[in-house]
Amino acid sequence: MLKTRFSSPNILIAGCGFGGVALGITLKKAGIDSFKIFERAADVGGVWRENTYPGAACDVPSRFYSFSFEQEYPWSLRYAPQNEIYSYLKYCIRKYNLTPHIFFGVTISSAKFNEKNSLWSLYATGGCEYNANIFVSAVGLFNQPVIPEIPGKELFKGPQFHSSRWDHSYDVTGKTIASIGTGASAIQYVPEISRTAKQIYVFQRTPQHIFPKGDRKNSVFEPIDKPWRKLMGRYERLKMFLTFEKNSRRRNSDWLVQKSAKNFQNYIEKLVKNPDLLSKIIPNYPPGCKRGLRSDEWYQTLMKPDVELVNNEIREITKSAVKTADGTKRPVDAIVYGTGFKPTDFLAPMAIQGLNGRNLNNEWKNGAEAYFGMSVAGFPNLFIMYGPNTNLSGSILYMLESQARYITRCIHLLRKSDAQFMTVRDEKQKQFNAELQKRIAKSVLVHENCNSYFRTETGRITTQWPGLMLEYRWRTRRVRKRDYIFS
Repeated sequence: MLKTRFSSPNILIAGCGFGGVALGITLKKAGIDSFKIFERAADVGGVWRENTYPGAACDVPSRFYSFSFEQEYPWSLRYAPQNEIYSYLKYCIRKYNLTPHIFFGVTISSAKFNEKNSLWSLYATGGCEYNANIFVSAVGLFNQPVIPEIPGKELFKGPQFHSSRWDHSYDVTGKTIASIGTGASAIQYVPEISRTAKQIYVFQRTPQHIFPKGDRKNSVFEPIDKPWRKLMGRYERLKMFLTFEKNSRRRNSDWLVQKSAKNFQNYIEKLVKNPDLLSKIIPNYPPGCKRGLRSDEWYQTLMKPDVELVNNEIREITKSAVKTADGTKRPVDAIVYGTGFKPTDFLAPMAIQGLNGRNLNNEWKNGAEAYFGMSVAGFPNLFIMYGPNTNLSGSILYMLESQARYITRCIHLLRKSDAQFMTVRDEKQKQFNAELQKRIAKSVLVHENCNSYFRTETGRITTQWPGLMLEYRWRTRRVRKRDYIFS
C-alpha cells in the first residue's frame, strides 16, 4: 500500500469518560472531525457511570472538577454528587455534538502497528477489526476493581460485591454489613448505609488522613447565568486551583509535611475522644504520601454505636461471618469490598504491539512510563490520556485538557509534514522519566510506612505527577519536534 500525505487522519479513541470527551471536544474545536470514540459499555461516563454506590460524589469542588471552557452548569453542591457529574458529561457531549462520533459496545482487546501502511490495526472482542492512523487510549486508571483473595470468600452465602459494582437490588435496611477497606469510596458509602443498616463492621488495613470536606449547597452567587456571576465563578475556580497547588507543594517540603501532620493530629484529637478509636485512626505515615481524602461524616460515623472499626487482619470468610486474626468471628449478612482498583496496570487488559514487534506489556513489566504520560517510544501515533505519572491531588480534568491540546497539536504537526507517523525518541523518554523518578524520590510519596496504590509491586511510583498542575500545563503547551522521530 502506497503511503499518502497525512491530511485527513482517521483517529480512534478508546474510552468515553472525561478523557475521551475532552479530546473529542478539542479535536472538533480544531476543525478535526475524522475521529471515532469507542466505548465498551452501553453508555458514556467512565468511572461516573460505574460508581453509583450510596453517597458517591467527587472530592474535588465542582467548580474545579469541570472543564475550564464549560463552567455554566448549575451544580447543587460545592462537591457534586455522582449523578450530577454524570449528567454534566452528557451535557458536554450534547452541546459539542459528539454523539455521532461515539460507538457503544466496542471493547478494544489488542492493537498492532502495521509498518507497511503506518496504520494501527485494532481488534475488538467479537472479532471486529478497525484501522486508524492514530490510536488514543482514554480508558483511565480506575476501571479494574480489586477484590482481595481472602480464603473462604467463595463459601459466603450472602451478597458480596465491589463498591464500583454496587448491587442496588439489595436493601441494607436492618442488615449487618461488612465493609472491607477504608479508601475514597468507603468513606462515602459507609456513612450513607449506616443510616439504615443494623450494624456495620468496617475492616481497615491502614488508617487514612481524612480532612473535613466543608460541603454545602451552592449559594446564590454560584449559578453562572450573568456576567458578574461568571466572574465570581472564575474567581472561585482560581482560588481552588491555588489551594490544590499549595497542597501539592507540601509533598516536597519536610516542614510543610510536618505542619500538615500536626494540623491533622490537632483536628482528630479534638474530634475523637475515645482513646481506643483514636489509636486505630491515626496513621503512622505523613499526610501526602497517599491520596488526600475529605469527608464531613467519616469519623462521626465511626463513633456511632452500631459501627465498629476493626483493625485486625482478616484471616478468612465463612458461610456467614468474617473471621479476623485474633479469632473473632463477626456474623454478617453482606460484604462490600471498598478495596479500590489497579491504577498501575495501565491500558490493561489491552495487548499493544508497536515497531519491530515491541510489546507494550513487556516494555512496562517493571513499571509503566511515557513521555509526559502520553507518548511511548517505539509506538508511533499512539497517545494516552491519563497515562503514567499524570495523576495528582487536584483536578484530573485540568490535566486532561492539557493532554487533549498536546495530542491535537501532534496531529496538526503530522498533517503539516510529509510524515506518516511520529514516535518519541527513546533517549527523551528515558531522560524525562529519570527526572520524574528523581523528584519523586525526594518527596513524601516514597515514605517507608506508606503502602499506596501509587506504587507497583517493585515499589516504583508510576501514577503520580511530582510537580504542580501549572508546570505540566506549561511544559505541554507546545510539541518539541526534536523530541520525536518523524517518518
